[in-house]
Amino acid sequence: MAETVQALKKNPGWKGRRGPVVLVIMDGVGYGKYEDGDAVKASRMAWLDKLTKLSPHTKLKAHGTAVGLPSDADMGNSEVGHNAMGCGRVFAQGAKLVSNAISSGSMFAGDTWKKLIANVNNAGSTLHFIGLVSDGNVHSHIDHLKAMIERAHADGVKKLRVHALLDGRDVDPTSALEYITPLEEYLASFSDADYRIASGGGRMYMTMDRYNADWSMVERGWKAHVLGEGRMFAGATEAIKTYREETPGLLDQDMHEFVIAENGTPVGTINDGDSVIYFNFRGDRALEMTAAFETPATADFPHFDRKRVPAVEYAGMMEYDGDLHIPRQYLVNPPSIDRTMGEYLTKSGVRLMAISETQKYGHVTYFFNGNKLGKFDEKLEDYVEIKSDVVPFEQRPWMKCAEITDKVIEAIKSGKYDHIRLNFPNGDMVGHTGVFNAVVCSMEGMDLQLGRIKEAIDEAGGIMCITADHGNSDDMYEHKKDGSVAVNADGSPKAKTSHSLNPVPGIIYDPEYKGEYDNTTLNEGLGISSWPATIMELMGFVPPDDYDKSIINLK
Repeated sequence: MAETVQALKKNPGWKGRRGPVVLVIMDGVGYGKYEDGDAVKASRMAWLDKLTKLSPHTKLKAHGTAVGLPSDADMGNSEVGHNAMGCGRVFAQGAKLVSNAISSGSMFAGDTWKKLIANVNNAGSTLHFIGLVSDGNVHSHIDHLKAMIERAHADGVKKLRVHALLDGRDVDPTSALEYITPLEEYLASFSDADYRIASGGGRMYMTMDRYNADWSMVERGWKAHVLGEGRMFAGATEAIKTYREETPGLLDQDMHEFVIAENGTPVGTINDGDSVIYFNFRGDRALEMTAAFETPATADFPHFDRKRVPAVEYAGMMEYDGDLHIPRQYLVNPPSIDRTMGEYLTKSGVRLMAISETQKYGHVTYFFNGNKLGKFDEKLEDYVEIKSDVVPFEQRPWMKCAEITDKVIEAIKSGKYDHIRLNFPNGDMVGHTGVFNAVVCSMEGMDLQLGRIKEAIDEAGGIMCITADHGNSDDMYEHKKDGSVAVNADGSPKAKTSHSLNPVPGIIYDPEYKGEYDNTTLNEGLGISSWPATIMELMGFVPPDDYDKSIINLK
């Protein structure tokens, strides 16, 4: 049973500030390991440099075990990063939970797995897997898929289809064949069964939209996976090679759909009586396709014409939304995150605002609040979403950082809020494009906004905390084991589009410092889960005993 959250105790030694404590999350901005390819270092970050010089600062861990992932070889991501920054403790996260459920056998002993397998075995129908085929371990892992395929075979499933989304963001941007060709060979090795790839395409072209930003992506996925509509090929490897020959330099994430067919007939449409598993464990890019499957044909579905809605047994890898219980069936229980900073602050009467643009709005609200939709207190909390542009990020690398800042400055000047948290998505979303110059533009555009917020903090007498949820823009080139830059055939640097394993900033700008803590040295070796205790202390509260150690040392 979850512990009841009580109001935080006040620190009598805290002297207070006139203005709010503002947490600025520079999404995807870390401290690079290599100078070559570090777009943050290559940018003119005059304000970030100035704030760093004026303020006590440290480096924080934002990957691996520091955010609940299986090992320190696992890159962090926005979901687990915001979970950690919101709840002040480290919970075992998606990849680790799924791996544990597979290794222990609890996934296959669960009612959902048994139900989906029995459904296809009894009806002689097809088991479908939809998801991201890579070992990026941010949304999915190919080892999880293979483990389920092996178990399905052991459980007697005779017909199985994989609808393979190409990654290129959490792994090398043109590495699709390193996963797809071996997967085709692996599926063919089940000689007593009919196991094949049925459809696929790039993750940023189809299926994996989030936050209702571009439902046309989901429609393209639905047409390929469910209806078997799209460009047809004899195999997935052939499809990828063909697209690359036609469009040199094409990134995996942007590849158009492919439908595997024989004699003009798709081999893997999804039909009545089938079972479907969406095997991504991360929720933000799974909710919309889940809605397309779980909304009945007779119900209102305004996003696109599904043409037909097959009656299937559908399950997600995890419960993607714990409040709305989406999907209705899932294979692995998500982490139960309770007693988040937002809940403690509202119980303590703190007035707060959370703001970002569409691409990261869910991160400063849903994920920050421990995978919880809605507010803890309608009267004390304001959530603000700035609508994102629906264009390639390299074409608008400044994104909506200025508009976010406009609202933040307005909020600071209003005197209405005690705490404001915001996310600038630039470093992550533009970083994923692999376009170095665009990332530099995004960084410099964001840096201007840091200066604007600093001036508002100076005027209001608040505190500005600067950090990130993980690295990305700090590591834009692939590097060899010896540290040298990997190059393409033409000699140009090989772009890296995935997150980095680098530490992120921990900066505290406190222009009206009153001596309550050591402002010359911050604690080192901590993770981003230390921010809640830090922010609570900077607001004059005593953090919960089991929260991770604060970055500051009170005197």
